[in-house]
Amino acid sequence: MSRRVAGARPDNIMARSRSKQSASSSQTWDETVIQGLIPLRVEVVGLTLLVLSGITMLGLLNLTHSSLLDLWVEFCRRMLGWGVYPLFLLLGAGGAHLALRRVGLPYRIHITQVLGVELMLLAALPLTYQLGGGTLPDAYQGRAGGLVGWALAAPLLDFLGPLLTATLFAMLFIWGAALAARVSWSDLLAALSGLSALFRQWASELEPPPRPPRAPQPTTSGRARQPLLIDDSPRAPQSPAPAGAPDPRLPPIRLLERGAVINMTDAEIRRKKEVIEQTLLDFGLRGEVTEIRRGPSVTQFGVTPGYLPGTGPDGEPLMKKVRVSRIAALQKDFALALEVPRLRIEAPVPGRGIVGLEVPNARANVVRLRTVLESQAFSRLNSPLAVALGQGVSGAPLAIDLAKMPHLLIAGTTGSGKSVCLNAFISCLVFRNPPERLKLVMIDPKKVELIRFNGIPHLLGNVEVEHDRVTGVLRWIIVEMDRRYEAFAQIGAKNLAVYNEKIARRDSGKPLPHIAVFIDELADLMAMYGEEVERALCRLAQMARATGIHLVVATQRPSTNVITGLIKANFPARISFAVASNTDSRVILDTAGAEQLLGQGDMLFLSPEAGEPVRVQGCFVSDNEIERLVSHWQRVIPEVTPEEAPWEHLIARRNFIDEKDEMLEEAIALAQKVDTISTSLIQRRLRVGFPRAARLMEALYDMGLVEDPREGGKTRRTYVDEDDDPLDEFLAEHD
Repeated sequence: MSRRVAGARPDNIMARSRSKQSASSSQTWDETVIQGLIPLRVEVVGLTLLVLSGITMLGLLNLTHSSLLDLWVEFCRRMLGWGVYPLFLLLGAGGAHLALRRVGLPYRIHITQVLGVELMLLAALPLTYQLGGGTLPDAYQGRAGGLVGWALAAPLLDFLGPLLTATLFAMLFIWGAALAARVSWSDLLAALSGLSALFRQWASELEPPPRPPRAPQPTTSGRARQPLLIDDSPRAPQSPAPAGAPDPRLPPIRLLERGAVINMTDAEIRRKKEVIEQTLLDFGLRGEVTEIRRGPSVTQFGVTPGYLPGTGPDGEPLMKKVRVSRIAALQKDFALALEVPRLRIEAPVPGRGIVGLEVPNARANVVRLRTVLESQAFSRLNSPLAVALGQGVSGAPLAIDLAKMPHLLIAGTTGSGKSVCLNAFISCLVFRNPPERLKLVMIDPKKVELIRFNGIPHLLGNVEVEHDRVTGVLRWIIVEMDRRYEAFAQIGAKNLAVYNEKIARRDSGKPLPHIAVFIDELADLMAMYGEEVERALCRLAQMARATGIHLVVATQRPSTNVITGLIKANFPARISFAVASNTDSRVILDTAGAEQLLGQGDMLFLSPEAGEPVRVQGCFVSDNEIERLVSHWQRVIPEVTPEEAPWEHLIARRNFIDEKDEMLEEAIALAQKVDTISTSLIQRRLRVGFPRAARLMEALYDMGLVEDPREGGKTRRTYVDEDDDPLDEFLAEHD
């Protein structure tokens, strides 16, 4: 095996080095200073501009005086008028930027932006001169736009007139603002086109339903009743496209279906309100329904606890407020009185002075994905990883950002809505992101839910359905995470957003996309590869957030052997659909309540930023909508030759190791460190028996990493260096 030997330094190199040292020692101090400042000439110019601008601003504000400074300030004021203030502020900012250009600034200034600011200033000077009714004496005194504003405006006023002159300079000002904001003509046309389409959509399709009348206020004797608040106001739809110019390849909103709204009648609301208040009286409690919030599947009746007569410490009569726990204890009695199968009590509603009784509606509304995508709550997130969650108990659309979760754990029984929730999340992501900005990894051991997304250009490989390949997929995600951290370290970036921004400023390399990993059934994987899957999920959940990799994991069996303590601790964001028991609810949410859900998309969402779960009716996306979405992307970006999944080599590597020996990688690492190797050396270093060490030696010989035993005998030479990856090379040759 060849080894590199460092050669001696040639004599001519040593001679040149000595000549350089003697030349540097003969320089004077002023020559040394000048040569040291030459590489910093741009910073010196920037610092000079900053100092000049600061001194001039002090003179303009009458904070300092000198004969030379007063002459300079008077000259600038007469030439530019009011424009002298923004000019020197901009010059100072530019000088500071040049002086700090070697520092990693979080922004980048383009030459077009500088030209745009200058154009805005030059157009504003004659505009203010004209609009202020200035004259030459006024300009000479430094008013309006100064002499520069007079010189630019006066000839055009005589030639074009006031109206055309003002229009011309106003257009130049708008052009300068567009250059400064880096808004191109195509961006303006796209914005106008989107605004026109939005107005047409509002006019033709989105006519808001009439506001139903409020329920009458029944009066009772005794304490004055509080006003009854019914939250059923319509929400104006918004555009689902992220901020900025939308990608023309993104799917149109018309691919998604609209949902119909079925509201509970006022007579039914009054009847249930009276039943709730009467039930409280039947058990010797007082309370009043003061707030009603209509949701798609449940209606929340807000009960304000009343007062009961009692005695104080001194035996005096005293009115005591009804305890919240006494109202919450009547859950089954309320369900019996209202004739509903399940009823959930939120005692109290967080941030509100009421106890919430969530009563199922006779007919539930289907929350369509389009309804949430068009909502203000969704567009306000302005994130590529924003997904539609559903509608709350008040009917308000809810959306979340996977980038802030940063990973999500979902649980619920069969038919409760887990897979539909995953489909809605995936549809939201591919609806707003091109394949260059988002990649998807899908694992579906059930083989029936996620496979419909096969062929979409966002997908890495195909949807993985075989259990023995899942561990290879998770290993590749970990390798990709480590590779991204190494790339971040090379350019000094702390997360994916900073890395892509620096790459864009340097115009070198390609930006990295986000990676969303969806696992539809965790229980099967934990049953077969529990320890390895748990270790991989925990490592990704702890470290993958900064690299733009996010996990969404679902399971239908939320038991402690599936959702272990480590997994649960690393997934702070959780969603629970209907579960079988109170114990399962506590496993996934750390609190009871999920066993009272209705199923069919009814969920409790626990945010990492909130202490209590929020009830939500999840979005529904049909098979036809998914097919239209997949067909759109296949039509826009046709798949000519499907790419091989990036984790194939890891799966092949693991299969080869399992076939040979689990300690083959350790044996290869040992061969890389030594010049000669023997069976006894493997036996001692790896602490294995002689038969296993002999098998490892045979595997090394089969891979061509050691010498033929007929030539080397017991001790053989190695043919592998430390920088090589012989296992991957061997698999590539025998593929």
